[in-house]
Amino acid sequence: MLHTLPSPKTTKTGKRLGRGMGSGKGGHTSGRGGKGATARTGYKAPRRNFEGGQNPIARRLPKFKGFTRAFIKSSEVNSPVKLSVLAAVAAEAKVTEVTLENLVQFGLLKLKAHKVVMPKVLFDKDIEVALNLKGIKTSKTAKAAIEKAGGSVEE
Repeated sequence: MLHTLPSPKTTKTGKRLGRGMGSGKGGHTSGRGGKGATARTGYKAPRRNFEGGQNPIARRLPKFKGFTRAFIKSSEVNSPVKLSVLAAVAAEAKVTEVTLENLVQFGLLKLKAHKVVMPKVLFDKDIEVALNLKGIKTSKTAKAAIEKAGGSVEE
């Protein structure tokens, strides 16, 4: 006889969706939110690469041999170096001539595989140390500040 009694876990009935305002869930929207595709029956989420009806990227790009995308980064990487930091590090190392090798040695420039790293010294404040830069790009204001301190720039 006991096996015919319902389990206490299964006695609670679930909420009945779409059965009016008194059903305890939803009312007229039946728990589906507002209007639109998600409220309709048979709605499935769009596939992963769906772009809302516009022509997808896979169809927009050309499919010819040798085509390279325009948004791939070039092999040159610009690396800014602050003038005050360069002067402080050079004064600490007691170096007046600064080259690419020195920048790597000081830790101000990190070389990257398959990339050409192009440092550029940018002005942030005036310096007192006379620096001689060789083979390093500088901004106009940084060049003026270096020459004002008694140094020189050779690009």
